[in-house]
Amino acid sequence: MELNIRRLKETDWDTLVSWWDEWPEWESPPKEFLPDNGKGGFIVEKKHTPIVAGFLYLTNSKGVLLEWIVSNPKYRGKDRQKAIELLITGAENVSKKLGYKYMFSIGRNKRLIETHKKLNWKVDKKPSHELIKNI
Repeated sequence: MELNIRRLKETDWDTLVSWWDEWPEWESPPKEFLPDNGKGGFIVEKKHTPIVAGFLYLTNSKGVLLEWIVSNPKYRGKDRQKAIELLITGAENVSKKLGYKYMFSIGRNKRLIETHKKLNWKVDKKPSHELIKNI
């Protein structure tokens, strides 16, 4: 069966939170911090089993942010890597169709960084830090 990518729905939220909770060193972001209150992104599935999801922040510039990529820690299928690639390329395709020219992402997971490199993303060699403040 093929992988399927679709837009996030309200009913996906609990699944995403459970994934963030299961990954060490992750904390789920507040819904209101995410695009469209937690629905502004995509999820990749196989036979209705969710595999990976991410959020697309649209801006008033020619750039978008692809962020908060999280995967199902229990999914052991051989196509896990393909699902991650489909999520990224699917977000790229949507961004292009919407007229955007640039994509930006922040990451620390080595495998995810290598996937971005494979898909021709430029990866800065000098690490940076995410800075967030509740105001």
